[in-house]
Amino acid sequence: MAGPVPPFEPRPGPGFRARDNARARRSRHFAQLPVRTIIPNSLTVLALCAGLTAIRFAIEARYEAAVAAIIIASIFDALDGRIARMLQGSTKFGAELDSLTDFVNFGVAPVVVLYLWSLGEIGGIGWIAVLGFAVCCALRLARFNVALEDPDKPVWAGNYFVGVPAPAAAGLVMLPLYLSFVGVDWIKEVPLLIALHALAIAFLMVSRIPTFSGKRMGMRIRRDMVLPILLLVGMSAAIILSYPWIAFTGLCAIYLTSIPVAVLRYRHHKRRMVANEPQPDDDSLEIR
Repeated sequence: MAGPVPPFEPRPGPGFRARDNARARRSRHFAQLPVRTIIPNSLTVLALCAGLTAIRFAIEARYEAAVAAIIIASIFDALDGRIARMLQGSTKFGAELDSLTDFVNFGVAPVVVLYLWSLGEIGGIGWIAVLGFAVCCALRLARFNVALEDPDKPVWAGNYFVGVPAPAAAGLVMLPLYLSFVGVDWIKEVPLLIALHALAIAFLMVSRIPTFSGKRMGMRIRRDMVLPILLLVGMSAAIILSYPWIAFTGLCAIYLTSIPVAVLRYRHHKRRMVANEPQPDDDSLEIR
């Protein structure tokens, strides 16, 4: 006698698989994200808003407010990456958003402010300086994004950037504005000099000149140096808040002075690395 007939089980067809894939996509779409991934992106969006607001202030001829907005944008830019790493909230989306924001804040906004302030008086030459700086900033950011970490890279090389980073270049290109705010009014009347200055900073961005990065600086501090460092930080904050444009002019001078020092230090480390490399024995060389 034959046993019971097993129930018919239809094989899943193309329609069934399509519905299953659609349900999986909907579940991914409504999946909850941790808050730690939103906080760094929120700071990046605030930085973008500050950079765009700087352009608005420049259109209204409120140049001090425009420069202050770009400085605020640079502060947010310095915080978002560090907070993302601290909260372990780094994402590919956040990295792309940060790169696009850097281009607007440090490649477009500073030179647009300069153009509305002085460069527009020389027409096409001033606009060439604006375009040159913006394009060099885009190239700089693209080179940084596609750069691969060399596993054989020495530890000391982490103390250096290749070229001037975009936030520092934005601060340097606004040096004529700082000088005008402290009473050097004649600099506004020489827009050609300002254009040459902007192009020189653009060249530093895309150059191969090593500059100090400061990433590994101050990782360990001696106990007896804590109070002097805190005192120095407090005094620096008081000077910046009381005399901001004099302070930023001094910071630009210090940074420009540090570039040749960085070049010399980089070459010194490179020579020492080459000198310490083991040399092969002549007897071990094979003649082919």
